[in-house]
Amino acid sequence: MASLIDIRRRIRSVKNTQQITKAVKMVAASKLRRSQDRAIATRPYATTLEATLRSVASRVPAREDGAPLHPLLATRDEKNVVLVVVSGDKGLAGGFNTNVNRAAAAFLREAPGRGIASVGLVALGKKANDFWRRRPVEILKSQIGLAAIGAAPAGEIARGLAARFISGETDAVYVISNEFRSAISQVVRTRRLLPIALESAATAANAAGGVDYLYEPSPEEILGTLLPRFLEFQMYRVILESQAAFFAAQMTAMDSATKNAGDMIDSLTLTYNRARQARITKELIEIVSGAAALE
Repeated sequence: MASLIDIRRRIRSVKNTQQITKAVKMVAASKLRRSQDRAIATRPYATTLEATLRSVASRVPAREDGAPLHPLLATRDEKNVVLVVVSGDKGLAGGFNTNVNRAAAAFLREAPGRGIASVGLVALGKKANDFWRRRPVEILKSQIGLAAIGAAPAGEIARGLAARFISGETDAVYVISNEFRSAISQVVRTRRLLPIALESAATAANAAGGVDYLYEPSPEEILGTLLPRFLEFQMYRVILESQAAFFAAQMTAMDSATKNAGDMIDSLTLTYNRARQARITKELIEIVSGAAALE
């Protein structure tokens, strides 16, 4: 059995750890509210923007040569793919970063079976960057400091991906990230960013209820302006969702760690009291035995 000094030292160490986990939990909770509001606020805008795109695309006449309405809508055989992996910059968030990297590893394993010849990675977040740069994978771009990535940097990333896609270097772009559901639920999602998928013209026309509009400038020009902005906004939304999910995961993990530390302190305190009582009892027995021997 450990000595009383060792048990006391361990109790003190666990209490210090508990203070750290409690502080991290409070910081994550304070940041979660703001991140959650920002992530949720983008959802109505994303829905409206996508509906507008579908409506405009339904009124752009099909080209005689069968070419897509816009280069960002071009569908090709997926031979060269870019995978965007969005993680956090810090740990202490349970399986948040591990789940994202595990999903990316599964995507790379399954790629040859889907006919994909090469996969290039765009690692956003320190944990994804640290994980994948030690592995034999081509990293096209890496960026840390995810909390500092606002709409402008996210748009720059999206424009770089669009340029690779339009030039033919890349046939498709996928993104793997955590989607925020609630403070206790985050889901790892794999979605395709490029080519942009819009519903058919017939479906969009039916959704519009047969109402027609006058466009100035033409629907083709509006579509050409909206599609790049839609892509940039989708990239920005992925980052916002990931940030909110990270703080939620960190808050939940640190709450569990704080409770576990409390349970460990109670258990160690009980062990300490029992050992101290046993030591006192032993000393009393020795005193009584010595007194009895003198008689």
